[in-house]
Amino acid sequence: MSQVKIKPRLPKGMRDFLPGDMLKREYVFGVVRDVFHLYGFEPLHTPTLELRETLMGKYGEEAEKLIYHAQHPGGKEEVSLRYDLTVPLARVVAQYENDLTLPFKRYQLAPVWRAERPQRGRYREFYQCDVDIVGVASMSADAEVLGVVVTALRRLGFQQFTVKINNRKILTGMGHYAGVPAAQLGDLYRSIDKFDKIGAAGVEAELLERGLPAAAVNRMMALIQSRRPGAANLDYMDEVLGHIPEAAEGIRELRELAGYLEAARISSQDYEFDFTMVRGLGYYTGPIFETVITEPNLGSVTGGGRYDDLIGLFRKDSLPTTGTSLGIERIIDLMDILGLYPPELGGTVVQALVTVFDEASRLAAVTLAADLRAAGVNVELYLQDKNLGRQFNYADKKGIPVVAVLGPEEQAAGVVRLKRLRDGLEVNAAREAVAAAVRDLLAGQRES
Repeated sequence: MSQVKIKPRLPKGMRDFLPGDMLKREYVFGVVRDVFHLYGFEPLHTPTLELRETLMGKYGEEAEKLIYHAQHPGGKEEVSLRYDLTVPLARVVAQYENDLTLPFKRYQLAPVWRAERPQRGRYREFYQCDVDIVGVASMSADAEVLGVVVTALRRLGFQQFTVKINNRKILTGMGHYAGVPAAQLGDLYRSIDKFDKIGAAGVEAELLERGLPAAAVNRMMALIQSRRPGAANLDYMDEVLGHIPEAAEGIRELRELAGYLEAARISSQDYEFDFTMVRGLGYYTGPIFETVITEPNLGSVTGGGRYDDLIGLFRKDSLPTTGTSLGIERIIDLMDILGLYPPELGGTVVQALVTVFDEASRLAAVTLAADLRAAGVNVELYLQDKNLGRQFNYADKKGIPVVAVLGPEEQAAGVVRLKRLRDGLEVNAAREAVAAAVRDLLAGQRES
């Protein structure tokens, strides 16, 4: 009975990662996780599926069109794949409020799903990497989150980046100042958010096309094109918008944030106040931030802000909360482009291949592999019946740096023959000292 062959392929926007790619991803995850621990954030896990009522009504109409809905046949509960890690955090805080100690500092590194149009740097399944602080109204929490961003990017090797900071309260004040009708504030913000992509002329044209009054557009364009260094940008906004209570509060918060950033030794060269930066999600209530790698520019690589009202959707009283998400997928893409992975990060985790000289030597090879593993060396034992030449070719193709040979002559002499493939260096190591000899060869490879 013939079987119909299935063409192996993936849904659009989904990806497989072979071992070489996974090692790079795990390296980035490890560096970022270490920074989270450095700042005192602790891990959290939430399920892939959430109740649909948990997710809907939190992100804004446009974003919620991208949520994948899933349903078990005959199931009574309506469930959806998580869109981000923030709304699940809000649910967790409300659901386990008696088990959590405030302030609650958590991180989560996990996949999310969005029905995006697939393109470079944008996928339908991708990992998010979030840090959040729950229960702190002070801007010191926002500064802590930005410290994580700057430290993580520096440790990954990025040098040219800028953290852009704005405040939703200032944006609201700008709309009121310009005379934009309340019903059109959403249109205003969506257009302003495109400033870096379509420029001032493009934003102005789009605002007029959306039907905003010309006088309001002119006043808004004058505001968003004001670019002054550092606190001078806040001074200008204070002069223009300081009489609007909500804008004044937003300016005060950013001044407080700047003070905490300075105290935390975050250089003013690493951030700027950018009043064209909006952030699309509807739950932000105060400071918002994005980070852009300035060369090359693949778009923002982190994004977040303060969302003091979101947890209140799940409990009687809300809690002040701030956080950010590192765009791990874009960071990984950029690290490939810029060559930021360490040289010793090869295409395999294996440090040494233990060959099998012949059938009579197989058990001795098994014992050698076990001894090396007990000493902390990552070892692959060759499992097929191939000659030594084939085994060496296998190691070379996989990028395994050291090959160990334990044939009859080596066993009689009480040694193991080791060869470093990169430069062909061979040594005979005493059987009881073979692990140290392997480490010496690996160290020599890293230093050269």
